[in-house]
Amino acid sequence: MSHFQNITSSSVIFLLTGVPGLEAFHSWISIPFCFLYVTALSRNSLILFVIVIQPSLHEPVYYFLSMLSTTDLGLSVYTLVTMLGIFWFNAREISFTACLSQMFFVKLFTVMELSVLLAMAFDRFVAISNPISYATILTDSRIIQIGVAIVIRGTLMLTPMVALLMRLSFCRSHVPHYSYCFRPHVMKLSCTDTRINNAVVTAMTSTVGVDSILIPLSYVLIIKTILSITSPEERKKAFSACISHIGAIAIFYIPLISLSFVHRFGKQAPAYVHSMIANTYLLIPPVMNPIIYSVKTKQIRRAVIKILHSKGTQNHRILETVYVRSYYQ
Repeated sequence: MSHFQNITSSSVIFLLTGVPGLEAFHSWISIPFCFLYVTALSRNSLILFVIVIQPSLHEPVYYFLSMLSTTDLGLSVYTLVTMLGIFWFNAREISFTACLSQMFFVKLFTVMELSVLLAMAFDRFVAISNPISYATILTDSRIIQIGVAIVIRGTLMLTPMVALLMRLSFCRSHVPHYSYCFRPHVMKLSCTDTRINNAVVTAMTSTVGVDSILIPLSYVLIIKTILSITSPEERKKAFSACISHIGAIAIFYIPLISLSFVHRFGKQAPAYVHSMIANTYLLIPPVMNPIIYSVKTKQIRRAVIKILHSKGTQNHRILETVYVRSYYQ
């Protein structure tokens, strides 16, 4: 006889998990995670701010970078509250509605990030293969259309998944394995037949998988174009223009593949290993992407330094004025 009452999704309360087996060290574990969150939020916000206020950065490649920073901010915000809430206050309870919202937006921003990476691959291909027509192909209006299409596509893809999750009822444990709501874990806790859910998720994964095919295909065309350039100097310049984007792709896929690998082959690994990888999986891209683009993109680096320098000069002038006034008083 089941020890758990059959509970509808609207009334269920889940108990999120921190790092199993290391609960006594949650306060210490929160320190590096808090640092990573602050880094992700501050650096991505700085990238967005720089692109908005610097007219020299009002170009297609930087518009796409601002989309990437927006998705990274979204991922950080929608996991920050529950993760640090558990580490600092042991606030494990989350309603099904809040859990569903978190699952939707985390997945939405992940799908959007992949779509943005594909759009950036297209941007690099056009810039290298047809630099003369680059500005006429990727106009401001077309970039807005691409951005809107990315949001609509992600929303339409995930809406059926959310609708099907709402029909589930739960009669087993209400304790997911991670510090945020992870769809496979929530589905495992259900006592409803989830075959339809699994079929929809498979279809959604196949659709997203198209992006994963088109990105390397784009780089096959990019490399082919670069190799056809006769000037070694121009060839090097064209390749260096892709370095930041290649880094962003690696940063997106390596944690994702690592998490999938641990899920499939690391069943005997301690629970805290799964939890730590799952927590860092969503944090690595938001932390590393702005660092990669700040270091590898000369224009972004110069703009950031210019803003920080002007801010420092302004603060120095304010302090100098205050000092002079206090001296004459």
